[in-house]
Amino acid sequence: MTGSRSLRALEQRARAHFSDRHRHHGRLIAFEGVDGSGKTTQRKLFKKWLQSEGHDVVTTKWNSSDLIKPLIKSRKAVRTLSPEEYSLLHAADFRHRVEHEILPALWRGQVVVADRYLFTGLARDAARGLDLDWILKLYHPLLFPDMVFYFSVSPETSSQRVSAARTPTYYEAGQDVTRVDDPTRSFEQFVGRVIKEYESLALIFNFTTVDAEQPIGEQHHQIRRLFRDYEEQPWSDRSAEAVAEWLAARTPST
Repeated sequence: MTGSRSLRALEQRARAHFSDRHRHHGRLIAFEGVDGSGKTTQRKLFKKWLQSEGHDVVTTKWNSSDLIKPLIKSRKAVRTLSPEEYSLLHAADFRHRVEHEILPALWRGQVVVADRYLFTGLARDAARGLDLDWILKLYHPLLFPDMVFYFSVSPETSSQRVSAARTPTYYEAGQDVTRVDDPTRSFEQFVGRVIKEYESLALIFNFTTVDAEQPIGEQHHQIRRLFRDYEEQPWSDRSAEAVAEWLAARTPST
């Protein structure tokens, strides 16, 4: 009971902090899409534009935790990850970054731009045949982005762009589940599955979909307009539980 009361009090603290009109509260903007969708190019353009507008910007990337990334890299190298292990490790990497990078930056009032967010894990893991409810529990409590830009491309476009630049890696190509020896052919199959999952997630979580087959400049200016329209929206209460749990884990001196 005491723990529940304490958590509710911390949720109220989170609401007060992020709703304070005299404080510049942080924003979390996620860029999502399959490989070859151009989301990283757009993320870089968006970050540069935000900085030119005077925003203090922090970038976070998928699978980049200093603690977990080396383990994921070593396990990928020997191709020993089952779909469940793949999912669990990437969720652990994400959680570490949320606690040590994303939430501290948001609390300081910075804009966090995420090059892939938890929806990458949901789409890829579901495409590997895992149950979506099981995957979601790995990421609970959810820290919801203020906006999710989903860069939509066809499987054909994704495959063409990726194959023109490089040979897909084993897990990128989904060879662990397709069992197709040729990585390019495997990628063509697997990316279609991932796109289907992304399209479902876009409806469930209300993504802002960007036609990533448009010219780069058109996409960028569309993102600018959409962000400006959203910028003055109040903080969403959906993330109160996630922030409260983070506050509970902090030491008293912080």
